[in-house]
Amino acid sequence: MDNLSEALKKLKLSSADSATDNIEGCLDCLLKALAHNNVETSGKIQEMGVLSVMPSLLSAQNSSTAKVANIIAEMAKNEFMRSPCVEAGLIPPLVQLLNCKDQEILLQTGRALGNICYDSHSLQAQLITMGVIPTLVKLLGVHSQNTALTEMCLIAFGNLAELESSKEQFASTNIAEELVRLFRKQVEHDKKEMIFEVLAPLAENDVIKLQLVEAGLVECLLEVVDQTVDGDREEDVAQLKTSSDLMVLLLLGDESMQKLFEGGKGSVFQRVLSWVPSNNHQLQLAGALAIANFARNDGNCIHMVDTGIVQKLLELLDRHVDEGNVTVQHAALSALRNLAIPVVNKSKMLSAGVSDVVLKFLKSEMPPVQFKLLGTLRMLIDTQTDAAEQLGTNTKLVERLVEWCEAKDHAGVMGESNRLLSALIRHSKSKDVVRTVTQGGGVKHLVTMATSEHMIMQNEALVALGVTAALDLDCAEKDFVGFNVVQVLHKLLTDERSAPEIKYNSMILICSVMGSEPLHKEVQSLAFIDVVSGLRSHENKTVAHQASLTEQRLTAQS
Repeated sequence: MDNLSEALKKLKLSSADSATDNIEGCLDCLLKALAHNNVETSGKIQEMGVLSVMPSLLSAQNSSTAKVANIIAEMAKNEFMRSPCVEAGLIPPLVQLLNCKDQEILLQTGRALGNICYDSHSLQAQLITMGVIPTLVKLLGVHSQNTALTEMCLIAFGNLAELESSKEQFASTNIAEELVRLFRKQVEHDKKEMIFEVLAPLAENDVIKLQLVEAGLVECLLEVVDQTVDGDREEDVAQLKTSSDLMVLLLLGDESMQKLFEGGKGSVFQRVLSWVPSNNHQLQLAGALAIANFARNDGNCIHMVDTGIVQKLLELLDRHVDEGNVTVQHAALSALRNLAIPVVNKSKMLSAGVSDVVLKFLKSEMPPVQFKLLGTLRMLIDTQTDAAEQLGTNTKLVERLVEWCEAKDHAGVMGESNRLLSALIRHSKSKDVVRTVTQGGGVKHLVTMATSEHMIMQNEALVALGVTAALDLDCAEKDFVGFNVVQVLHKLLTDERSAPEIKYNSMILICSVMGSEPLHKEVQSLAFIDVVSGLRSHENKTVAHQASLTEQRLTAQS
């Protein structure tokens, strides 16, 4: 039956009684025509209205069903056929067929659904709502010996796992156990890659992260690392990167991370530490990122600092100072920043020479490295007076900070530079630091920071300016006048949106600048007494009390 039109007519006529013998030859003819010229044949099938009879052909579930599903799969390779397939109502009977036991029907049905829903998040979401995920996970378990079916399931998982709405359904199945079991069996690089492509999006979900850890995925990943670390084939390099990246991703979940940390005695934790001194950049990167992820609570941080991890990170950074790997620099600095958060760690890390090594990266022109460098130093000097004074009198550091405060293209670097500049003054409370920052042009940026949209930054700037005025107003006077400190304070005090802390610290600063004649005159000209007087009835008692004290001070000096 070579004539396609005749076959299509016969298919339409015979579909009503679903006589298998009658339609078998028609279906073979269609498949042959599709193989010869898919686009033209698909258009003809649509034109002749044959799509409308396919739901009943699928529902019949007989020896022809696999061929019908195959024809749909072939047609749906064409983008222009996907909507007509949906409009013809093909999705519900196809989804129903996923419950049958015939492996060929399952394979062709999976292909048909995959092609119809290809690149359509709305259709994929519809499949999720119809409950295909538990069905496909079950199929993977039952038919794991069937390579073609297994691959079909993996491709479907890879597409569906990209949708956030799928994660909850996946988490309610035994997908983690099935994927890990399948992974262990694989030898070929391509097959492992297929599983990796499913694992990566699934592992973004914290519940599934823990399930994957409990199913033994970490041990599989460590095995891949061991097998590929010394390999120079392209596929070895790819597998090493994928497996170590996935390992780091698993550590982003609090429960999965803590399970692998095991109080710092976990074998996985120890293995990951051994990556840091490696000569392989990918392992160095993964090791540093893993430490940064383990360092997400104080207990872990304290344990790691006490067991000498800081030295490993410093040695790693030293290897990457000149023309180093930027991603490794960034990761190692991230780890140090996190480790520096607990108060008890700061002095130990300073004694280990962390600030000296970090300062070597001041010359970096890479914003991600600059950002982490600034954050690390800011964490280190918090409450550490001597360190803040030592760094705050480092002219090269202050010059670089002032330069980065102008980095308008990199908001993160600009914000961190401002915050570190402020922190050097606040934590050192040193006249020498105030003088270094003032002479380096830092006052301008502190005044701008006081008008930030972020309250914490406003507050830090006001406190730093207050310390500056209290310790060396003579040195800062010219900049205070030139950058309109008094006008900024007036605006903050009269703005109803200003937080109580902002109003409080603004009044403290007003009192501190009264010793300067030009600043005193500005305070008088802007009628600050009236502004402050209005704050005496503020609902915040601390603000109200400070308003009374400030009013007395202004009255006494008027």
